[in-house]
Amino acid sequence: MELANQLIFLGSALLVVSIIAGVLSSRIGAPLLLVFLALGMAAGEDGLGIQFDNFGAAYLLGSLSLAIILFDGGLRTPLRSVKIAWAPASVMATIGVVITAAITGLAAVWLLDLPWIAGLLTGAIVASTDAAAVFLLLHQRGMELRKRIGATLEVESGVNDPMAVFLTITLVELLVAGGGDVTFTIVHSFLLQLGVGAVAGVAVGLALALVVNRLELAPGLYPVFVIAVACALFGGTQMVGGSGFLAVYLAGIVAGNRRMRANQLIRRFHDGMAWISQIVMFLILGLLVTPSRLIDDIVPGTIIALVLIFIARPAATMLCLIPFRFSREELLFISWVGLRGAVPIFLAIIPVLGGIEHGMQYFNVTFIVVLLSLLLQGWTVPWLARRLDLQLPPAPEGEGRLDLDLSPQIDRDLIGYRLPESAMAANKPFKQIQIPPRVRLITVLRDGAVVPKYKIEALYPGDYVLLLCPPEQALAADRLFTARRGADRKMEVRLGDFVFEGDLTVGALMAALLPGTPNVGDRVTLGAVELVIRDMRDGEIAEVGLILEPGRPHLLPPGLLSRAQAITRRLRRRPVSVDGTVETAERRPSRLTASWRGLFERSLFWRR
Repeated sequence: MELANQLIFLGSALLVVSIIAGVLSSRIGAPLLLVFLALGMAAGEDGLGIQFDNFGAAYLLGSLSLAIILFDGGLRTPLRSVKIAWAPASVMATIGVVITAAITGLAAVWLLDLPWIAGLLTGAIVASTDAAAVFLLLHQRGMELRKRIGATLEVESGVNDPMAVFLTITLVELLVAGGGDVTFTIVHSFLLQLGVGAVAGVAVGLALALVVNRLELAPGLYPVFVIAVACALFGGTQMVGGSGFLAVYLAGIVAGNRRMRANQLIRRFHDGMAWISQIVMFLILGLLVTPSRLIDDIVPGTIIALVLIFIARPAATMLCLIPFRFSREELLFISWVGLRGAVPIFLAIIPVLGGIEHGMQYFNVTFIVVLLSLLLQGWTVPWLARRLDLQLPPAPEGEGRLDLDLSPQIDRDLIGYRLPESAMAANKPFKQIQIPPRVRLITVLRDGAVVPKYKIEALYPGDYVLLLCPPEQALAADRLFTARRGADRKMEVRLGDFVFEGDLTVGALMAALLPGTPNVGDRVTLGAVELVIRDMRDGEIAEVGLILEPGRPHLLPPGLLSRAQAITRRLRRRPVSVDGTVETAERRPSRLTASWRGLFERSLFWRR
């Protein structure tokens, strides 16, 4: 009895400390998952002394937590994002994982003196990006990326787990069996996991939306029912040999893009469950680690991490995404956002449970790789997005918006706003407010009284506006009735010096020049000027910005190159004597020196 009370107290205390530490760490830009992981290590055997080495329980809790995180990520993924990114994300999630595993596995064979299969197992464990880390980091502190980049990274992290899982399990089985022909095993496992996972996910997602709309439950039971179905889908798919991770992610996408009863309640509940799952998963994985036992594997683990970050991931990105016409800045950013997190550590538990020789070495090396990935990549992603000019102004978050659920048979939602001072519709004549199509104004409340519609001459800050709005127009309504983008921010992303409507001529021009579907933030360079999409309406370019002097994205401070060139010129000048007079002469650089200088300048600036 006393033990149970102690476990409840310790578990709750760790959750409270993790939440508080996460709030504090966000002020200095530290990745939250790194904080949770560090707290788990601090509470472990080398810290507070909590001894936890139950890999079976960690595998069970990690699987369940990851399934909930992926399902919540799917619920929040618009179908438009999937349409934009499914092709590049699918290539990265399959071929990209294999390339990453192969290059990293070769490094492990050389560094750890392992057989080929064992080395490839190390590469397979760390080959996939982590959905929890990517989802959280890309939405941390309101960071907004160009749609195509953000969608590619999110969809890739959500669907690349099956490839890494089946590679890991297949290689573990081969090590246990002592080798053999791997071709049939890998192909069979891949087709089974991918096929069963995809079919089960889409089917259950469609059925879930249908059943929720027909069930008459107490409001609080709808989110409980949905999460129970998601967990049952994960377990059932895993039992028949499919990928439960792919199934829950696809089910979340399908169900999240259909109208469901108690939709807002379900989303808020799953948002909280996803946060709890992330905290619990990383705390448990941190408890499994004993820092004093990592010493022997620090050097090889660090080198493998550097190979993964600087060679394997960039090589996979370049080979897989060049056909999709990403710019050099976009390829560099996608290469850098190959975050490793709970999934590799979760996969590293499999060799330990399978009784593989030196199983703990896999776990220790993987943990070092994840730690360095969160430190190097996780800490610098927002900085790199700004340096490469890939960031967008933060989308309106709907602050002050109230959603009221209506019958799922009605294709509109009832939403209300309290008009802020900086809203686009504030202090504007009512006739000049362009209300989105199919959006109907129900009423306006001002000073506690209803304003008849025929008496509304303008909308003022403090007014309460009630609308009947289709779900696809909710974001357009947010732009009108919530705080304007960047109104309260010191730094606003530059989307043009002049703004003009994206009429047929300009919109058609940009749509023709862009490689894929146009999205907010996409840019087209025309001579010395640059056009950038500021707004989209109903899939069409609605507003375009004109940048007269486009800046060049750079990784280092812009003054550094000029200072380096000045120092180089001083070093090239040497004193000479002409008729007893000391003068200076320019030393002609050799071809090798000129080549190195050009390489140095290109490394300082990432030019278009």
